[in-house]
Amino acid sequence: MESLEHLQKQLDSLDDLRGIVKTMKALSAANIHQYEQAVRALSGYYRTVEMGLHVVLKDFDPSSFAAVSSSEGHRLGAVIFGSDHGLCGRFNEEIVEFSLERMEGIPADKDNRRILAVGTRAAASLEHAGQAIEEEFPVPGSASQITKTVGQILLKIDEWREQGGVHYVYLFYNRHSRMQGYHPTGVELLPVNLRRFHRLEEEPWPSRSLPTYSMDRAALFRRLLDQYLFVLLFRACAESQASEHGGRLAAMQAAERNLEERLGDVTMDYRRARQTVITSELLDLVAGFEAIETDAGRSL
Repeated sequence: MESLEHLQKQLDSLDDLRGIVKTMKALSAANIHQYEQAVRALSGYYRTVEMGLHVVLKDFDPSSFAAVSSSEGHRLGAVIFGSDHGLCGRFNEEIVEFSLERMEGIPADKDNRRILAVGTRAAASLEHAGQAIEEEFPVPGSASQITKTVGQILLKIDEWREQGGVHYVYLFYNRHSRMQGYHPTGVELLPVNLRRFHRLEEEPWPSRSLPTYSMDRAALFRRLLDQYLFVLLFRACAESQASEHGGRLAAMQAAERNLEERLGDVTMDYRRARQTVITSELLDLVAGFEAIETDAGRSL
């Protein structure tokens, strides 16, 4: 049986770990709320941009938007969102496996991809899987820092299109769900499927006034399209970070349950060992008392 001192050290260590786990749980829960709020705040703006594009493209013929059917000469660019830190389960491994599988089915040059990784852990997983990384971005530390990261990614995508011959750009990230945790998701960022904005004609216009605009159609279209791409990237980054903290919260909850079980086992061992020590001491006292009584009887 282990000594009381050793068991006491185990109890102290487990108690310290429980405190750390509780702190990480609280931080993860607060961060999830922060990024969920960012996604909700963005939804109204996204709807406004979407309706604006619908108005600008209203007189365009959807059949004029030719789809690309051949992969010849077209390169694929991808932005894969992961994490900088661990303790979030298979968060990075799952999104990397999903993105590599999805990229195999995209009609583009499979041997000449351009990949951006957001998060050192995702980058390491991609390189371990044999996929080269062009550039790595750190994960934003808060919702307010997402805008800066998204701006840098958009500049890189512009460079791809102007100089690198990239035709397809995809976003891969873990989408957050309170009920189901997270699940890997892929979104086609470019080329933009303009046909989808014509489908909005089936929905009633949200106000009684008919929409109109006065500036140049091409300039307005470019500005709205820039905002549309920004919203998609921002949402992907915020969803990914909410998922990361959701995965970490689930991992900490599992760790807390294991710690509670371990604490219970060690506490029982400590009590048994303590009881054994007390019993041994009592037996020594009784034996000593009996020996004294025996010696006293002999002397009489």
